[in-house]
Amino acid sequence: MTIIRFLVPRMGAMLLLLLLLSFLVYTLLAASPGSPLQTLIGARPPSPELVAALQAKYHLDEPFLTQYGYWLTDALRLDLGQSISIQTDRDVLGLIGDRVAITLQLALYGLVLVVGFGVPLGMAAGIRRGRTTDRAVSFLATFAISAPPFVLSIALLYVFGVALGWFPVYGVGEGFSERITHLTMPAVALAGFLSAVVIRQTRAATLTVMQQDFVTFARIRGLSPARILMRYALRNSSLPVVTSVGLLLIAALGAGVFVEQVFSLPGIGTLLLQSVINKDIPVVQGLAVCLGAMVVLVNLAVDLLGLALDPRTRTISKAGTR
Repeated sequence: MTIIRFLVPRMGAMLLLLLLLSFLVYTLLAASPGSPLQTLIGARPPSPELVAALQAKYHLDEPFLTQYGYWLTDALRLDLGQSISIQTDRDVLGLIGDRVAITLQLALYGLVLVVGFGVPLGMAAGIRRGRTTDRAVSFLATFAISAPPFVLSIALLYVFGVALGWFPVYGVGEGFSERITHLTMPAVALAGFLSAVVIRQTRAATLTVMQQDFVTFARIRGLSPARILMRYALRNSSLPVVTSVGLLLIAALGAGVFVEQVFSLPGIGTLLLQSVINKDIPVVQGLAVCLGAMVVLVNLAVDLLGLALDPRTRTISKAGTR
């Protein structure tokens, strides 16, 4: 019952958020310069018959709220419409499905690098506060956080792709090994900025935990530093780190737009830019809803993981539902 009480209000809030997001994006696209009719006509002569047919097919002659109502009714049936520019009459869900795997693979690869390097470095800096290790890790985090992903992407592309030739400079390859090779530089570029946030968050959480009384008592009892680190420091500092990692996964999906452009990856970011330039409203609207759904699901997963990691949050949650 506790999980149900926890999930029901959040699911309702998420559905409301997606509804507001879809309406806002639809409004901004309708208010932006240009017309979908121009994209649909293309190079063909704009005869009155063609214009009337296109307006009737895509409801372009209807009021704004009516057009949104048509879209929302179809979206509730998981029909996000058809593309009008990228692949004419192609189902939007099919287009997104073709691209979403690349974006998720890149985001997860970058997240693995962030956690694999950021958490150990942050804990090492927190444990050795004020020492050479702490200063070196803090300098590295400052350097990484000052390098935007697209700048780091260009630098990696030139040094390791063009000058040294260690990694391919574009595309995704075929098969697992080629996919890893092609996504390594984009993932490193994506992880550079994000790892700095994890390092700082982990360092701050470790500093707080190492100053607690239970750590002092563990040292007095003669527990080994490794046991103190794994049983006390890591577990008790995991909640803020998990929260920040969840938020960074969302940030990785956004930053991936620029990284995909630099490395010519056929992901959601490239599709989004193409559809915005061409004012392909069905594709932009579908991408906005899908990305919004990913964001709210990641937030929900982080909340559930926080309940599992820290019993105190379960107590707070129960108290809040009374």
